[in-house]
Amino acid sequence: MIVGPIVAVVVAVSDGDTLTARPTDGSQMKIRVAEIDAPESRQPFGAASKRSLSDLCFNVRAEIQPQKTDRYGRTVARVTCRGKDASAHQVRTGMAWVFDRYSTDQILYRDQDEARAAGRGLWSEPAPTPPWEWRRRKVP
Repeated sequence: MIVGPIVAVVVAVSDGDTLTARPTDGSQMKIRVAEIDAPESRQPFGAASKRSLSDLCFNVRAEIQPQKTDRYGRTVARVTCRGKDASAHQVRTGMAWVFDRYSTDQILYRDQDEARAAGRGLWSEPAPTPPWEWRRRKVP
């Protein structure tokens, strides 16, 4: 499902790695921001991560570069808002992990190492739990 960039307005942000966008044709797309995994809403930094993505993308024009469709029917895509790559922004500010299982962008690892070294965001915690581990534990 690789198509050219789609220009859309972000109309909702569900969490730190999921948003809803409305392209010019008036349809709606649920977007999973590619290559990152943000804290779940009930995890530490879950609300801060959502706010970070919202501050960057909500109610602004975004360029969406679709990569594939995930098992939930969301479009997995690199998203650019205000001239910033949302994946890199979330990782750089300590609001998401690089999702090792799906990441191909080596620069994201550098950004994550810098955020960790600086103690930004979730890296201010002594031992933050990645969301994929948190989901596996099925914490209520």
